[in-house]
Amino acid sequence: MARRKRLSPMPDLPDAEDPMTQRYPQGVAPTATRRPPVAEVAADAATRAALDRLSGEIAAARESGRMVVSVPLAAVEAGHLMRDRLHHDAEEMAALKASLAARGQQTPVEVVDLGGGRYGLISGARRLAALSDLHAETGESRFAEIQCLIRSPEGAAGAYLAMVEENEIRADLSFYERGRLVAEAARMGLFEDPAAAARGLFANAPAARRSKILTFAGLHETLGAVLRFPAAIPERLGLALAAALKSDPGLAGRLAEALRKSPPADAAAERRTLERALKKAAPARAETAREVAPGIRLAAKKGRIVLSGGAVDDGLAEAIAGFLARR
Repeated sequence: MARRKRLSPMPDLPDAEDPMTQRYPQGVAPTATRRPPVAEVAADAATRAALDRLSGEIAAARESGRMVVSVPLAAVEAGHLMRDRLHHDAEEMAALKASLAARGQQTPVEVVDLGGGRYGLISGARRLAALSDLHAETGESRFAEIQCLIRSPEGAAGAYLAMVEENEIRADLSFYERGRLVAEAARMGLFEDPAAAARGLFANAPAARRSKILTFAGLHETLGAVLRFPAAIPERLGLALAAALKSDPGLAGRLAEALRKSPPADAAAERRTLERALKKAAPARAETAREVAPGIRLAAKKGRIVLSGGAVDDGLAEAIAGFLARR
């Protein structure tokens, strides 16, 4: 017969109402994991300081234009500056739109914070236009914002300089577009005169290049109101046209009348009009007087020589006659 196993009496359960039981419900004191209050305060202060430093660094990066931010298209004012480029090439714009649609915006534009959630475009007009077209065509939200670097150029002249530098690096401008920008910057009072504007905006260009830009600035001032396709004027034609306008004061009026009377349909037609006017002005240009001796100016064309100046008198005439007689 198996022996019965004697059961030990059950231990007394702790009294739930006992304060010691409430403090140590497992019967033992809990392991101390909480840091002393002083350590907690020090840790909190260090965390806040680190967050403040990070917040300051982010704000500084944003203000100095080192951080790319996303801005709604509608918040960017494309006309904040007078653009140096007169038009966008259709093929280049189509290629840019295809790239943006396939890969997204890879290069941020530059803007200046105008306050009130508005931003003025400094550079990147083609990217802004391409994204605006894509958003209008597709309605996709990914085209509703543009990636920007927020710049703080020193005054309007600095903003224009930033725009010029960006375009000089990325896409070549025509001489007329450069000259137009110089003339308009001087007209708006950003620079003392066109020469100062050329030096300020194209400081890194060679002196000969700045001289050509100034010549086209004069062309813009004279004919800018009547030219329809000025950016297409070749360098040589523009320089020759500027010289003709300088030597023949009446040429500007005749050209303006011709362009108003028969508005050219395209750049090629306008160029032909300019070239015809230049050929007609050629005799007047050849007759321009130049100083050949102190007080004596000479103008010549086929079949005619004209001498003028304070030193031209009867004695000079007799000397010339004698010289010719001895030839």
